Amino acid sequence: MDRRIAEERFFKGLMYVSLFIVLGCLISVFAIVIIKGIPSLNISMVTETPHGGYYLGGGGGILNAIVGSLYLAAGAVILATIISIPTAWYLQNFPRSSRFASSTRILLDIAAGIPSLIYGAFVFLIMVFLQTEASLFWGIITVALFLVPLLTRAVDEVMQTVPKKLMDASYALGATKLETVFHVVTKQALPGILTAVLVAFGRGIGDAASVLFTAGYTDAIPVSITDPVATLPLAIFFQLSTPFPEVQERAYASGIILLVIVLITCVGSRYLSKKFTKYCVK
Repeated sequence: MDRRIAEERFFKGLMYVSLFIVLGCLISVFAIVIIKGIPSLNISMVTETPHGGYYLGGGGGILNAIVGSLYLAAGAVILATIISIPTAWYLQNFPRSSRFASSTRILLDIAAGIPSLIYGAFVFLIMVFLQTEASLFWGIITVALFLVPLLTRAVDEVMQTVPKKLMDASYALGATKLETVFHVVTKQALPGILTAVLVAFGRGIGDAASVLFTAGYTDAIPVSITDPVATLPLAIFFQLSTPFPEVQERAYASGIILLVIVLITCVGSRYLSKKFTKYCVK
């Protein structure tokens, strides 16, 4: 057998094995969460806040954690988007061979690889220095910090896929670099930008480590940005930490709710991406 054909078959088989392992792990996680969580899933979980002793087997639900997670993720994504998109615009003003732009992208990649717990510890040190308490505000700041490098690099990469001929045509018509980036590049990259923002939302809503000491936890729905806030990942963690089997089963039901929210986010990103792609020049 020819060596090249053997190599092709080997790597193709390796690819199939890797795909099988990834899909198998994913399906296994989904199956375990759904099988264990369905019996405890009920309408009160999404319509009621915890009653007294909820984590000891009492009644109520996790509405506080659902609303808190949405508040936290939405606020963090808005703040991260406000910072990330102008940063990506700025990087587009440099030639692709620019050392400054390349160095900045490398630093952003490094920042994106730092565990979110480190960002949480950093913000917690600031909170200790300022002698302030955990709240929704500090949770938003923490999540936004680790979303900024991820979102900036995603938006930057999407903008770099815009055909250079469109930019040249814009320059030929007398547009400046900033006008070209804002009116041409951003419009063409809009589907990818929306996808990146929604994926960042899903990442933010599912993170627990970064907000463990910065957002706090409460059984109430926050009414102010200075109030502590509950999140779904922490609610799942606290329920799994109890010695009561019925409370642990609720944790899997909470996991189903979190999976549904993330799934809706992913489907929404795909839909918006396809919807706006038809307005782009290919």
